[in-house]
Amino acid sequence: MIKNLNQVTFQGFGTVLPERAQANQPAPKNAVRMKLTQMEASVYQAKSETMLNCTGDMCVLSVSKDGEDYQHFYLDKTVHIRKNIFFSLSVYKDEASVILSAEIPPERIGTTANRKLRIDAQLRVAGIYTFFYQEKEQGFLFPGESHHMPELTYVDQGSLHSVADGQDWLLHQGEAMLYAPDQWHMQYADIGVAPRFVTISFDLDGGDLSSLYNRKLSVPQEAVTLLQQMLRIQERKDPFVSDMVMASLTMLLLVLLRETLNPTGSKIQGTNTIHSENEIIRQAQQYISTHIREKLSVRLIAQQVDVSPSYLTVLFQKNLQISPGEYIRRIKLQESKQMIRENNLNFTEIAAALQYSTVHHFSRQFKEKFGITPTEYARSVR
Repeated sequence: MIKNLNQVTFQGFGTVLPERAQANQPAPKNAVRMKLTQMEASVYQAKSETMLNCTGDMCVLSVSKDGEDYQHFYLDKTVHIRKNIFFSLSVYKDEASVILSAEIPPERIGTTANRKLRIDAQLRVAGIYTFFYQEKEQGFLFPGESHHMPELTYVDQGSLHSVADGQDWLLHQGEAMLYAPDQWHMQYADIGVAPRFVTISFDLDGGDLSSLYNRKLSVPQEAVTLLQQMLRIQERKDPFVSDMVMASLTMLLLVLLRETLNPTGSKIQGTNTIHSENEIIRQAQQYISTHIREKLSVRLIAQQVDVSPSYLTVLFQKNLQISPGEYIRRIKLQESKQMIRENNLNFTEIAAALQYSTVHHFSRQFKEKFGITPTEYARSVR
C-alpha cells in the first residue's frame, strides 16, 4: 500500500524537506532529470545522500534497506535518501519526471516491473436480485429451489431449519447460512415457531465466498449492524439507495470472510470481559425478544444487562444506530404482525398484550412504521 510521505513514515530511509523550504529552493547544479514511464522501473542503490523531487504526474518512491523488503511512498515532497538505501521510481499513469541530485551518482543494479500501485477490490457485490425481510407463520415450509446466484439467509428472530444438499442446519437468532450458486435448498420452521429472517440473493464482481458455503455462520455484531443499516437504507427515496445497499452488503460479506479466517479476532473483547459491547447488546436484544409482550423500558433493559440506561443508549446508538427505545418499539410492531397473522386476537387485545396505552396509539405507530393500517395488513395476509 502507498504510504503518505513525512518525517515519521520515512524515518530510517532518509529525510523529507519541509514543504515551506521546497518552494524557494533552486535545483542543485548537478541535478539530472529522469523520465519515468509505465514500463520497467530501474532499481538503484544510493552511493551518497541522494535528493529526489517528482515533477509532472504522480510518482511513487519505493525504498528498501536490504533490496528485498520495499516500502512505497507517494513522492509529493523533496526527499534526501541515505547512502546505501535501495530505491526505484514508478509512475501512476502516463509519464512523469524526477529531478535527482547526488554527489556520487546512484548505482543502477537492475530493473523491476512496475508495481501495481492502485488498490483494487478483491470482492464486490455487482448486483442484488432479492432483498426481503421475511415474516413467516408458525411451522411454515418452503419446498425448496436452486438458482444461479448465491443467497444469504440471516435469522433475526426465532429459529429456522435450513436444508442444503441433504443436511439440515438449525439456525437460531443471530446465525446465517450462505447458499452457493446452483445449490438446492429448502427452509422450514418447527411447530409453534414463527421465524423472521432476511434473505438476499446477489451477484459478485470477483471474490471467492467458498469458505462460507455449507456451514452455519455465527454473525458478529459488526455484520448485524450492517444488515440493519441495509434494511433502513432500503426504505429511503433517493437515487443512491441501491449503491449504498450493495456497498453495505460487500462490507457484510467481507466481515464474514474475515471472521472465518480469524474466528477469535472479533471476539477477544468478549472473551476478556463479560460486559463487552457486543455481549451487552446481544443480551439486551435477547431479553427484548423473549419479553416483547411485557411492559419494557430502557431502564428495565439496562438493569437486566447490568449497565446504566445512558451507557446502554450509547452502545445501541454506536453499534445499531438506533436508540433502545426505538428498537423496542420496532420489535413490538414486528411482533404485532405475527399476532395479526395468527388471527387469535382482535386489535384491541393485541394492543393490550403488547402494552400499548390504547389501540389508537398502536394503530398510529403501526401505520407510521409500515405505511398501512393494521386492518389493511390483516386483509393482505388472510
